[in-house]
Amino acid sequence: MARPKAISDETVLDRIFEVILETGPDGLTFARAAQASGLSGATLVQRYGNREALVEAVLLHAWDRLDAETERADAEAADTSEGAIDLLMRLMPPDAADRNVGDGLLLLREDFRNPVLRARGAAWGERLATALGRRLSKDPHRALRLGWQMASIWQGAQTWWAFTRTEPADMAIRRVLREWLEDVR
Repeated sequence: MARPKAISDETVLDRIFEVILETGPDGLTFARAAQASGLSGATLVQRYGNREALVEAVLLHAWDRLDAETERADAEAADTSEGAIDLLMRLMPPDAADRNVGDGLLLLREDFRNPVLRARGAAWGERLATALGRRLSKDPHRALRLGWQMASIWQGAQTWWAFTRTEPADMAIRRVLREWLEDVR
């Protein structure tokens, strides 16, 4: 009979995610993961197999959390162009902007390299573009195109804000999105 887990997988993955944000996926070791999670390295090996599988599990869990937050934001945002902006801004809390741009790039690199994670990111992008697009146009083809464009503008605005930092992140990104919407109209 298997012993019950003292610490849930979700808690373990959340704790190890913080380590990955600090070290990048390549810097994660079982020793660091064990220290952060409160489990022994042997227990982590038993649960996840090897370091690559552990990293993948942590990042898939992060995608699960982003999917859930995206669903909540989609359900609560108004079906207007301003609602599309609000949806995106909810996915980028201002207090986490600096961390998301700097540390998030290390995670994206891993997402690009790993086919499972890359597919997960592509699926999220489709859902996000669809959610944005239906707030921007009633024409399905135009809606999806505009949704992808808006998501791209949002990502680019975050990147350029990280270089310039001439105003708070939320103000800068919201301004860029509104300017883009004015140009699209």
